[in-house]
Order: sequence, then C-alpha cells, then structure tokens
Amino acid sequence: MEDLVREENIGVVKISDEVVSVIAGIAAQEIDGILDCQMGVASNLTNIFKGKKSPAKASKVTLEEDRAIIDMNVAVEYGIKIMDVVAQVQDNVKKTVEAMTGLYVESVNICVQSIYLPKKEESESN
Repeated sequence: MEDLVREENIGVVKISDEVVSVIAGIAAQEIDGILDCQMGVASNLTNIFKGKKSPAKASKVTLEEDRAIIDMNVAVEYGIKIMDVVAQVQDNVKKTVEAMTGLYVESVNICVQSIYLPKKEESESN
C-alpha cells in the first residue's frame, strides 16, 4: 500500500491510496449513466451476495510524491454516448480527488467493462 506523506511543522499527514480510490469511485458514481464501478462479474456477484458495495475495488491508484494516476473500471448505461459519459467521469474524478486530497491527478484511465439496461419502472395498476 502506497501512502502520500507530507511533513509539516506540526506533524505528518498520510493519505492512503485506498482512500484516494474510494474518493474516485464515489466521484465516478455521481455521473448519470454510470451504474457502478466494478472489477468484474465475479466480484460483483460476490458483493451482491454479501450485500456489500465497495467503490474502492473498482479503481487502482498509483501515488508518486504529490501525483496520482487512477485506473478505473465502470459500467455504462445502454444508449448513452460512452465517450461523453467517460469524459464526465474523468473530469469529476480529477476535480474531486484534487479538491479533497491536494494531490495533482496526472491521469484518470477508464475501462468500460460492461453495459447495463436501466430497469423500467412498473406502470401503476388500477
């Protein structure tokens, strides 16, 4: 596990790569058209059965000094322009991680792993 370490006059502040990963996962899910950040079908099924939802496992963060490189896996809603929604994810992840951690985000690499169909709402019966 890599940590960002800053030494100030009053002490040391460490930000774990896992924390950056969680921030990135949550920021990605804020974008319409992104269902969930995911590692793969097997881990998704495992998380469903265990009742867990872990955005951290969907991204890999590499920290080098004050820079971060973020690699993410996402599922995109069917019918949405993938390049548009992915650009929004990259922008939101970069801005959010930089604002919350003070790191410079060098790149946000996105792998679209799957497409999902939105659930149709049931029409009301009389």
